Amino acid sequence: MVHSGSRPLTRAALAGRRRVLDAERTISRKELQAAGREAAKALRLRPALRSMLSALCAVWGEQPWSRLIVWPSNEHLSSMTGLSERAIRYALRDLVALELVTPKDSANGKRYAIRAPDGTIVDAFGLDLTPLVAGMASWRQITMEAAAQDDRRRRSFELLTCHRRAVSEALTALLTRFPEIEVSDLVAAHESLEKASPKRRGAGDPEAVLEAWGELRQMAEERFYQAASAGNSCRHIEQDPGSPGETCARAPREEPGTTPPLLPDLVAAACPVGAELLGANLTAEADVLDAGRLARAAIGAHPSAWQEACESLGALRAACLALIVAQRLDDGAGGAEIRIQKPGGYFRQLVRLYGEGRYALEAELMAMRRRKMT
Repeated sequence: MVHSGSRPLTRAALAGRRRVLDAERTISRKELQAAGREAAKALRLRPALRSMLSALCAVWGEQPWSRLIVWPSNEHLSSMTGLSERAIRYALRDLVALELVTPKDSANGKRYAIRAPDGTIVDAFGLDLTPLVAGMASWRQITMEAAAQDDRRRRSFELLTCHRRAVSEALTALLTRFPEIEVSDLVAAHESLEKASPKRRGAGDPEAVLEAWGELRQMAEERFYQAASAGNSCRHIEQDPGSPGETCARAPREEPGTTPPLLPDLVAAACPVGAELLGANLTAEADVLDAGRLARAAIGAHPSAWQEACESLGALRAACLALIVAQRLDDGAGGAEIRIQKPGGYFRQLVRLYGEGRYALEAELMAMRRRKMT
C-alpha cells in the first residue's frame, strides 16, 4: 500500500465520478484495453500517459463491480512502465484532468482492496477506470472527426500544390515565350503567396491561402491564353503544307536565332548542380556558360564534343545540355545504380537529338524543375 498524497478537489475528478456504466454490464480486460487505445488515439496522449493508461488497464481483475477500480502501487506501476515515481504521480494527475481516471481515496490516502472474511475482494480504494469505458463513444467520435480533419487538410495541400505548380508554369511560359507581356504584378503576388503559404508538416491552415492561389492561377492562365491567342478568341487554323503522314520529329526546326532565350532562373532551378560547380548562384547567362564548361569537364565529355555543340547549337544551349547530364548523374548517385554509364556519349546523343529537332530543351528543364519542387 502506497500513500497517494494529498489530492485537491477538481472538477475533472467530480465529472469522472458521474460517468457510470450501463446497468448489469460486465467489462472484460480486452474491452478495457480497447477503450484505453481509443482514448489514447483520440486525445493524442504523450507516451508516458499511454504507458500509464495501458498499465492501469492491464491490472484490472475483471471483478463484477459497478465501478472499475484498480489499486496498483506506484512501485508496481514503475516496474510495468519504467517511469519514475515522480513521473507516475504527474501521469496520474494528467489522466484525472483528462477525465479518463477518477480517484477513489481511502481515509488514509492509500490504495488497497477490502476483503471479506473468506478472502474475497468486495471493494477497493484506488483509481476508478469507469470514465474510460463510459466515454468510449465519445473517443470514437473524436477519432473520426480528427481523421476527417486530417483528410481535409491533406486534400487542401494537394490542391494547393496543384495551384502553385500551375502558377509557376504559367509565369515561366509567359516570361519565356512572351517577354513583352507585363507580369510584374503576377510575380509580386506569387512571391507574397509563397511566403504566406504554410508547410505541409507545419501547423498552418492551407485553406487560408487556397482561394488566393486559385485566383492567381486563373489570372496567370488567362493572361497566357490572351497572349497566345494574340487577341483572337476564335479557333486557330494552322496551315500545314507538309504531308499528313510525316512525323513531328521530321518537322523543320526553327533557326537557333528564333528560339526564345533561356532564363538563368529556370536553369538554376532545374539543375542545382550548376550552382555547386560554380560556387555561386546562376543569375546571368554568363554564369550558365561558366557552369556548363565546368559540367562538361565533370561529366568527362571530350572538348571536341563541346566545340561541336557550341558551333551547332550555340554556347548557351550546349551549356544547358551539359548541366542536364551532370544533374541526372547527381540525381542517380543516391540510388541503387547510376543509369548513365557513359556521360560523354550521352551528352553527344543529346546534342544530336536537339540538332535534329527531337529534343525539347525548354520542356525538359521545366520538367526537371517541377520534379525538384515536389
